[in-house]
Amino acid sequence: MKGFGKGVVKFRIPILIIAMILLIPSAIGYFNTRTNYDILTYLPKEIETMKGQDILAKDFGTGAFSMIVVEHAKDKEIKEMAKKMEEVDHVKLVLWYGSLIDISIPEDILPTKYSKALKNGDATLMIAIFDTTMSSDATMKAIEDLREVVTDHTYLSGMSAIVVDTKNLSDREVPIYVLIAVSLCLIILFLTMDSFLIPILFLFSIGCAVVYNLGSNIFQGEISYVTKALAAVLQLAVTMDYSIFLWHSYSAEKEVSHGDKKLAMANAINETLASVVGSSITTMAGFVALMFMSFTLGLDLGIVMAKGVLLGVLSCVTLLPSLILTLDKAIEKTSHKALIPNMEKVSRFIVKRSYIFLILFFILIIPAFYGQAHNEVYYNLDSSLPKDLPSVQANDKLMENFEMNSTHMVLMDSHLSGKEVKAFTEEVEKVKGVKAVVGLSSLVGPLFPEEFLPTKLTKNLSNDEYQLIFILSEYKVATDEVNAQCDAINEILDKYDEKGMLIGEAPCTQDLIKITDHDFKVVNSVSIILVGVIILLVLRSLSLPFLLVAVIEFAIFINMAIPYYTGQILPFVASIVIGTIQLGSTVDYAILMTNKYRVGRMNGKEKFDAVCSALNDSMNSIIVSALSFFAATIGVALYSKIDMVATLCSLMARGAIISMFVVILLLPAVLRVFDPLIMRTSLGFKGAIQRAKERRESKKLENQTNE
Repeated sequence: MKGFGKGVVKFRIPILIIAMILLIPSAIGYFNTRTNYDILTYLPKEIETMKGQDILAKDFGTGAFSMIVVEHAKDKEIKEMAKKMEEVDHVKLVLWYGSLIDISIPEDILPTKYSKALKNGDATLMIAIFDTTMSSDATMKAIEDLREVVTDHTYLSGMSAIVVDTKNLSDREVPIYVLIAVSLCLIILFLTMDSFLIPILFLFSIGCAVVYNLGSNIFQGEISYVTKALAAVLQLAVTMDYSIFLWHSYSAEKEVSHGDKKLAMANAINETLASVVGSSITTMAGFVALMFMSFTLGLDLGIVMAKGVLLGVLSCVTLLPSLILTLDKAIEKTSHKALIPNMEKVSRFIVKRSYIFLILFFILIIPAFYGQAHNEVYYNLDSSLPKDLPSVQANDKLMENFEMNSTHMVLMDSHLSGKEVKAFTEEVEKVKGVKAVVGLSSLVGPLFPEEFLPTKLTKNLSNDEYQLIFILSEYKVATDEVNAQCDAINEILDKYDEKGMLIGEAPCTQDLIKITDHDFKVVNSVSIILVGVIILLVLRSLSLPFLLVAVIEFAIFINMAIPYYTGQILPFVASIVIGTIQLGSTVDYAILMTNKYRVGRMNGKEKFDAVCSALNDSMNSIIVSALSFFAATIGVALYSKIDMVATLCSLMARGAIISMFVVILLLPAVLRVFDPLIMRTSLGFKGAIQRAKERRESKKLENQTNE
């Protein structure tokens, strides 16, 4: 290990050159990594709704559709527009009542329920069917092209349109997230560090690690837009500690190295590497826990962030020392006094009154636990988007004109008799909230034989194996009503075709609800076990893993209870990932203080003195770390118009501050109360009690001699 620090110092110039060169392939990798803007594609591939999507793409050559509302347009204008729409690449079919019959023929020839479903007053409903999947690049391009060819007062709704708007908004905002995070972090670091240049070097070093991380995502093929939005900001937040630790170690080593800055840096690198290994592993453990989610968005975020932490550590012990040594004179010229005062008096005050914080713990734990367990969450993806987006407005128009909020699709055996399909259709039409069922058999009637239907339409709604049926619903996606409706439709479907499948956004979201509920329990359990095992190995104690995890879990309970008591509805992802991110990222505060307490006790300090010293020696580092985390995330929380991103960042920012206060105020009380247990269940304390006794007697004897 000692040779590593000397090697970095010796080869600092080649390290700087290599670091700069690596930015080029990383940038190329970043710009060539596809971003996935459809959260539902992260559902397990083996569930029925996802299998149905695959069949739709494979057998029908489609997977996406968009409901289009046209207002204040004459039939002739709509016909012309429909023709232009079908000329757009990847638009397979545009279905409206004019595609069923010639517009010169009275629409009364169609069954009344279908004519009303497709036309209401001066509003006409159209369905654009694409030959590509819901969130493919081709479909997104087709949506953009359709928006160019449609007339005024035409609104494109549906999941594909939401994906396009999410993409456009996210792509605009992500660079601003990074700019805000960097600016706010600089302000905090300028105030808390002792040089105006060193914060810039911190951010440059971390920035390179971020670029390497984002560039290496090309090996995954694609990442989600949530991961892309959070990766840079979150990596900055969770790896800033390492840079701060290196700088403090270097400053301390300079005082004892008799002016030999290279030796001081070599020693600082080795000390930092030894210290941050445990810290970084606990942070990585939190992200690794996300990989256990069956909803693979967790795997996506977990891989990117675990990789980011590892790259952050490597950059901290290679690139940052090289920068500091190269620019050492400039750093000294920009030095100033740090604004954080000595915390010795504050530390003694907190430790002396530790019983107050234990009482507060017992007062808060029950409402905190209850609140975090009863949060209301939303699963409807357009709920996280601004109301002025075109797709959100289109969904509102769909409800306003046709009392329709979602569309399901049914894949049925094409060999079923017309009588069976008709019976199925009639039963489904009686299900509460179903507006209409549109399929070949439902369109055909005594006055409207199948021969009247265009060949293009029949070919796209039926093939040798399956037939496709649309179910128009008045219920919104991710509501109890639509979930009950899906259950009822599936029950009817099983009676007529056991292999039939109900697919679409609402059934997929219903599966999402079931899966993420299970994932929440798994991720929480895995993160607690992983972090607990790491603390066990780092601190070599049987009791400390339980105590430290309990302290941070209390902070998580408070953080997650606040939305319940303020009436905030959270995105479903928040309830799953925030706990494990906060645990992995802020348990370091507790480990830092506890390690200093252990050293004090092993050196013979009394319980009170060891806790006071540990709190005083760690408080500044904890405050700077928490404020840096807060600065990196709070700006994004306030700026972002994507509620999912804003809420996640808000919870992370608040969580860092809550963890800071809980560790500073509650952990000293826990260490004092459980000191006997810790001493008996931890390695390295053998003889510590005897040394403390000898030290006490020596001090007593010294006082008697002085008297």
